[in-house]
Amino acid sequence: MSQQAFSPKAAALRDRILARRARTGVIGLGYVGLPLAVELGKAGYTAVGIDLDQRKVDAVQNGTSYIPDVPSAEVAALVSSGRLSATSDFSAVANLDTINICVPTPLRKTKDPDLSYIVAATEKIAEFLKPGTLVVLESTTYPGTTDEIVQPILERGGLKAGVDFFLAFSPERVDPGNETFTTRNVPKVVGGLTPECSALAAALYAPAIETIVPVSSTRVAEMVKLLENTFRAVNIGLVNELALMCDRLGIDVWEVVSAAATKPFGFMPFYPGPGLGGHCIPIDPFYLSWKVRQPGFEPRFIELAGHINSNMPHYVVDKIADALNSRKKPINGSTVLIAGIAYKRDIDDMRESPALDVMSLLHQKGAIVQYADPWVPRLEGSEWAGGLDLRAVEMTGEQLSRADCVVITTDHTAFDYARLVRDADVIVDTRNAIKGSHPNVFKLGAAKKAQEPATAAR
Repeated sequence: MSQQAFSPKAAALRDRILARRARTGVIGLGYVGLPLAVELGKAGYTAVGIDLDQRKVDAVQNGTSYIPDVPSAEVAALVSSGRLSATSDFSAVANLDTINICVPTPLRKTKDPDLSYIVAATEKIAEFLKPGTLVVLESTTYPGTTDEIVQPILERGGLKAGVDFFLAFSPERVDPGNETFTTRNVPKVVGGLTPECSALAAALYAPAIETIVPVSSTRVAEMVKLLENTFRAVNIGLVNELALMCDRLGIDVWEVVSAAATKPFGFMPFYPGPGLGGHCIPIDPFYLSWKVRQPGFEPRFIELAGHINSNMPHYVVDKIADALNSRKKPINGSTVLIAGIAYKRDIDDMRESPALDVMSLLHQKGAIVQYADPWVPRLEGSEWAGGLDLRAVEMTGEQLSRADCVVITTDHTAFDYARLVRDADVIVDTRNAIKGSHPNVFKLGAAKKAQEPATAAR
């Protein structure tokens, strides 16, 4: 769209964006919002983060990052230069030209979408929304949320979307702990309510993010994110089912996947594990299946994958029972040390972590559950079904030898796997963190061979 084709309000905002005079705002300063606010500040904008968690606000104001992917030095430099600030006061919206909504979108216990954070944030924006403002929703959700939920709330005051203010959706693609692909170099999909909305959102992101991918509508952009993560969930479900098959057939699934991955076309390796974790992959497919059930479509493929993935913690517990049985011990009364409770390697994020499900199942069966995780020093009782407050233990030789079973649920690089093999009596490895075959190691998707019996004494 040429500059001449813009309406007066859109042209004024576009000029402010191009001159870096636009005052940008980010609502929600978590794994998505803080990195985005930092990139906007680095691009030359003035960025204001809004969050109800005063601890996050204070940290940013003090030039400190609480997100591992964002260096504190960057936050401090931006705060010092006046390019970044944070507040818990939503009245700051009245002074902003652009607003990005980066709030959580969890599932209810019934597996229905919980849009309460989006609704609450949008209602606050509506109180202070002024003409000529661009609002971009980044929170993962089902197709139709932007125009069915966000737009009507913002229009309550009489302003019309696409005319008086501008509205778009751009799905977050943050991968916590990924040092290669960051907020800046992951392509940004942008879909606006109107062509003007799309163009303005693309212009906003262009200085901060290397590649912009425009699509025709907000619904297309919303569907893009669901496809990305449903693709992963379904393929992980497939390889998890393959792991169950290999366990029955006495084949090592890890060797199978490794060999298959040598094919240079037509195959993409996915790896089994104790279940799905994180803020996207376990949740996004349910958003999609919930939405398509409304017009009467039955998403059987997606729900089958969800069933397989959600049952993996039970399979892991069965594997633990087998490992303990090799020592003539029951789960009830045994000390089980869980190695890693974050949902993925080398981060502190425990959202939807399958390790917590494994711990809860073990606790229900009477095990004495401990955990070690260099990234998570404390586990509050409210964060897992066991209800007990726990502190991480150190994986010393003495601690390992006292445990009846050690279970690797997250393959942190800080763990000394050679020491684990040497000092632990029996190990269940759900991540293939320990390479090769060892008499005291039971692997997910790799049944013990008859010629490799686990021995009670070493």
